[in-house]
This record gives sequence, structure tokens and C-alpha cells, in this order.
Amino acid sequence: MIRERYIGKGVHPLVVGLSRFILRLCGWRIEGQIPAGPKYVLVAAPHTSGWDFFLWLALTYACRSRCVWMGKDSLFRPPFGVVFTWLGGIPIDRDSRNGVVGQAIETFGSVSEMVLAIPPEGTRKKTDHWKSGFYYIAQGAGVPLVLSFVDFERKAMGYGPMLIPNGDIEADMAVIREFYKDVKAKYPENFSDVRLRSLEKL
Repeated sequence: MIRERYIGKGVHPLVVGLSRFILRLCGWRIEGQIPAGPKYVLVAAPHTSGWDFFLWLALTYACRSRCVWMGKDSLFRPPFGVVFTWLGGIPIDRDSRNGVVGQAIETFGSVSEMVLAIPPEGTRKKTDHWKSGFYYIAQGAGVPLVLSFVDFERKAMGYGPMLIPNGDIEADMAVIREFYKDVKAKYPENFSDVRLRSLEKL
């Protein structure tokens, strides 16, 4: 199980104010309605540059939402482990027989609130599909997916619809594909195709 002590709750008012100030200073605006509910998977797309990570942190902090993200456990060793933990990172054991999906589902069931941010592309390079973990984590944990975006062309970021995964992957992915079709990534040519590989193993 992912250790609960890594899952922070709340955002300090100074961090909220600083995030909003930096976004305004850089010309970014926030759109959409801040999701209600204590637990959900935040779909973080497109993901084509290193800037995306910091922009999503700024978005969630500005909206008083403390999100967490998963990283291999070796990232959390000294000296940088403290920094990654402060930024919302939670270590996962890739060798666990539960797998990444199983560990995330188990953790959702053991905590009262958690927003787990996942970039479903899994890489900043162009691929022909998204990784399916984000979908099966939400479905297995019984929590919704919340679509979020960072649009570099409009300098807008924010939240889209909330989707309850019901197992009809094709229908759910059609909704997701429609939402992201006009969102412009930092490097649009690297935005991976919004589809899942049907026989992908978890």
C-alpha cells in the first residue's frame, strides 16, 4: 500500500496566493468549475513538456486543491525525496505484486480524501495511445475521473467534466477525446492519440 503519510491535506494560504499571483503574472487564466468531492482521479493532459508538471501544480494550488502524483520509490531517497514529497509525490513499489493500479486502488480505499493526478500519456513523446492505468484506477476505486487541461495557445488551464467510468471504455474515451480535441499542447505534434490500446496489460 502507498503510505498514507505521503498524502497531504489542504494547501497553505500563502501557497494559494503565490500560485495565483504567478499565474496572473505569466498571463494564464483558470477556467471551469473546481471539482467537488473528496476523491477523484485528475486526468492531466496534454503532457508534452516539462513545464506541464509545474503548471498543474500551480493550477491545483491556486484552486486550494492538494493533489498527489505517483513516482517510483527511488525518487524519494535523500536528498531530493523531501522536495518531491512536499510537491505531492507519493512513492510506489513497481515490484509489488499488486502493481501500480492495485496500489492506487488500495490507497483510495484507505483514505478519506485524495486527488490523484495522472498524465495518461505516460511520456512527453508522441505515441498512438494513452496508458490505461488512469481509467482502471478510477473504475476499481469507485471514484470519478476529472478532466483537466493546459492550453498553451490560449494560455488557459482548468477543469472540464467529471466522468464516472462504467466499463464502456469506447464510450468513455469518446467523451474524453471530444474534450481534448481543441486543446493545444506546448508541442502539439507530441500530443499522443486519445485512445487506449485494447489489449494493454496493467
